[in-house]
Amino acid sequence: MEIPIKLTVNGEVVERRVEPRLLLVNFLRDVLGLTGTHVGCDTSSCGACTILMDGKAVKSCTLLAVQADGAELVTVEGLAKNGELHPIQEGFWQEHGLQCGFCTPGMIMAAYQLLEENPNPSEEEIRHALEGNYCRCTGYHNIVKSVQYAAKKLNR
Repeated sequence: MEIPIKLTVNGEVVERRVEPRLLLVNFLRDVLGLTGTHVGCDTSSCGACTILMDGKAVKSCTLLAVQADGAELVTVEGLAKNGELHPIQEGFWQEHGLQCGFCTPGMIMAAYQLLEENPNPSEEEIRHALEGNYCRCTGYHNIVKSVQYAAKKLNR
């Protein structure tokens, strides 16, 4: 049995019929082909699957696609506009906030929500906002610098 859903993903209205048990992360990756959202731990511990749902950072491996019916979703692919990186994406590039890149989309989406709510966060506030996102490659120093870069660029 499939259930119809209608939602907005990166500014485009999407209508599909989905199995009730389909996870939102799998809907984004496998049905819509938005592979920037990563599947890491399947337990909501790592944050690699973080997206924005109605403006709030959520871990898409903890939600069913049917729970997103009517919602507005933004994935990491939806941040860049007209071929221009969003300042947070640019910050990760400029400040070397990534190594293997697996955690990066989730980090970027969590940082996006932080900067929407607090345009000038302290280092401590950045680290707190990213607590639910794990990186196994870095010591987080350059990730924090990346968010600080974005905050400065967005506040110009």
